[in-house]
Amino acid sequence: MGHIHIELNNGSIREVEANQTLGEVAQSISRSLAKTALAAKVDGKVVDLACRLTKNAKVEFLTFEDQEGKNALRHSASHIMAQAVKRLYSDVQIAIGPAIANGFYYDFDAPVTFTPEDLARIQAEMERIVKEDLPIERMEMERAEAVRFFEEKGESYKVELIRDLPEDAVISLYRQGEFVDLCAGPHVASTGKVKAIKLQTLAGAYWRGDEKRKMLQRIYGTAFEKKAELDAYLTMLEEAAKRDHRKLGRELDLFSIQDEGPGFPFFHPKGMIIRNELETFWRKLHVKYGYQEIKTPIILSQKLWQQSGHWDHYRDNMYFTQIDDEGYAVKPMNCPGGILVYRTQHHSYRDLPLRTAELGLVHRHELSGALHGLMRVRSFTQDDAHIFMLPSQIKTEIKGVIDLFNQVYSTFGLSYHAELSTKPEKAMGNDEIWEVATKALQEALEECGMDYKINPGDGAFYGPKIDFHLKDSIGRTWQCGTIQLDMLLPEKFDLNYIGEDGQKHRPVMIHRVAYGSMERFIGILIEHYAGAFPAWLAPVQVKLLPITDRHVAYAQAVAQQMRGQDIRVEIDDRNEKIGYKIREAQVQKVPYTLVVGDKEQETNSVAVRKRGQGDLGSQPVAEFMAQLLKEISEKN
Repeated sequence: MGHIHIELNNGSIREVEANQTLGEVAQSISRSLAKTALAAKVDGKVVDLACRLTKNAKVEFLTFEDQEGKNALRHSASHIMAQAVKRLYSDVQIAIGPAIANGFYYDFDAPVTFTPEDLARIQAEMERIVKEDLPIERMEMERAEAVRFFEEKGESYKVELIRDLPEDAVISLYRQGEFVDLCAGPHVASTGKVKAIKLQTLAGAYWRGDEKRKMLQRIYGTAFEKKAELDAYLTMLEEAAKRDHRKLGRELDLFSIQDEGPGFPFFHPKGMIIRNELETFWRKLHVKYGYQEIKTPIILSQKLWQQSGHWDHYRDNMYFTQIDDEGYAVKPMNCPGGILVYRTQHHSYRDLPLRTAELGLVHRHELSGALHGLMRVRSFTQDDAHIFMLPSQIKTEIKGVIDLFNQVYSTFGLSYHAELSTKPEKAMGNDEIWEVATKALQEALEECGMDYKINPGDGAFYGPKIDFHLKDSIGRTWQCGTIQLDMLLPEKFDLNYIGEDGQKHRPVMIHRVAYGSMERFIGILIEHYAGAFPAWLAPVQVKLLPITDRHVAYAQAVAQQMRGQDIRVEIDDRNEKIGYKIREAQVQKVPYTLVVGDKEQETNSVAVRKRGQGDLGSQPVAEFMAQLLKEISEKN
C-alpha cells in the first residue's frame, strides 16, 4: 500500500499509509489526539473521522475546543434524541435536527403533545443510547433509492427534503443501531462520545419556517464533552436568567416594549440616564480621538439606496414610504448619509483622514419571532463613524480605532476576541479589491499583537470587517464592535480628494461602531452588571434615608448640596422603618445608601452603606461627596 503526505495545522508534514481513516491517523499521531478528536477538516472541508485519506492533503483534527468539533458532537446528540423519541413514541415523524449556538434541536411531528415530564423520559433513553456506544456510520444512496427507503419508513419530511436537493447532490444517511437519518454530517464516531446531555425546552416551529405549513414540536437541548462543562454551562444559564435584561428592565423601571410598537423600545427616565451617560462618554472619547459629530436624516430617497447597493442587498429588511410621489426609504444604515456629508465639500489630501461620527437612528425589519427585548429590535441607534482616508493611512487608522475600542470596553470591564470576516457570496467588487482590503485588516490586527479568528464569508457586502465579540461577567459573548474597510462605496458615489500631484484620487473608507447598537449595548450592560451599575452609570447614585420626619429637612439640605455637584440623589421620606427602606434601596441596586438621624444632623455627616459592602460607618458630607465624585470621574 502506498504512502501519502499530510500537512497538520501546526505546519508539520507527516507520511501516512494511503486509505487510512482519519481516526487511524489520529491514533498514529498520539493516543490523546485519538481520544479528543471529534471530526477533522481535510483541505478545508469538515468530515467524519471515518473518512479515508487517499491523497496528499492538509488535515486539521477538530476537538471540542473548536466550533466545528462542538457542532459535530451536538449534531450527533440531536440524532441520539431523535432515536430516543422514535423508541419511546409510536407514529412519530422526524423533520430536521441541526446543531445550533450552544446546543441542538430536533423537530417532530408527533400524535402526542410533549410535556416537561416527557423530556425526562427522552433524556433517560438518550443516556441509554450513549451507554450502548453505537457506531455512527455514513452511507450514500441514489436519490430514488433514498426516497423509497424513507417512504417505506413513513418519513414524509425526509422524502420532501430529498426531492428538493439539487440534482447533483450527494445523498448521505447516517446509521446508529436501528436508527437511520438523512444527513450531510459530519458526526462523531459513536454515540458513546456524547458524554453529557441536557434537554432544556419545548417550542413550536413551522415546518421549514413557513407559517402556512404544519406546526411541529421542537425540543431544544445541549451537549458537552464532559459533565463538569455541562454543569458549569447550566449554572451560567441560571445566573443569566436572574440577569435577564427584560426582567431587570421592568424591575428597575428602565425601559419597556409596548404592544403598540413591537420591536420599538420605550426608554423610561431612569433608562434615559444610562443612555445619556453612555452618549456623553462616547462624545468625549470621540473628541479626544479627532472625530467630528454629524447628524443625517432618517428618511432618504430610494435612488440613494439603489446607488449604495442597499436596495439589492438589504431591501427585505427596509421600510419604505412615498413623498411627493417619489420613493423614499427609512435608513437601515448611516453610511450613505455620511457619504453625502463628505461630498458637500472639496477635499485635499491635507484634509485626510477625515473622521465623522454619528449617533444615528436606524430601522430594520425583523421577523416578530426574532424580536428579543433590547437585544433584537426594529429601531435602534448605531454609534456609527466613517473615516475617509488615503490608502497609505489605512493601517494607522485601523489601529487607532482598535485603541479607541480598547478604551471603551475596558471602561466596562469587558474583554473581547476579534474575528476577521472575509468576502461573502453576494458581494460588490472584484476579488483583487477584496484581497487588498482583507490584507490591510489582517496586517493591522497583527501589528497590534491581537489574536483573531478567520470568519470566512461573513463580511459586509461592500467590504471585509473585524468583529469584536465581548465577554461579559458570566462568560457569555456578544458581538458589538465592528470595523469595516470599504473601497467600493467611494467608487459608487464618485468620492475623491485632490492629491499632492493636483489630480483627483479615490479615498478609502472605514465604517465602524464601538457600542454597535446603543439599545443592545444597554441590554448587555444590564445583564453584565446584573442591574447593579457602577456609580457613574447608576440612574440613582445615592439614596438618602431620614430615620424620622424630623430628619427630612436635613436630608433635603444634603440632597441639595449633592445635586449642586450633579450627583443623582433621591430621598425616601416614607413613614416606614429604616430597615425596610434599606432593603428597598438594595432591591433597587442603588450604589450608596445614606442614613441620617440625630447624630448625623448634629455633626453634618451621613451614615454610609455601600452596595455589596454594607455599613461603612459615619462620614462628613463633604468627605463622602469628594470620594463619590472621584469614583464617578474615574468611572470605577
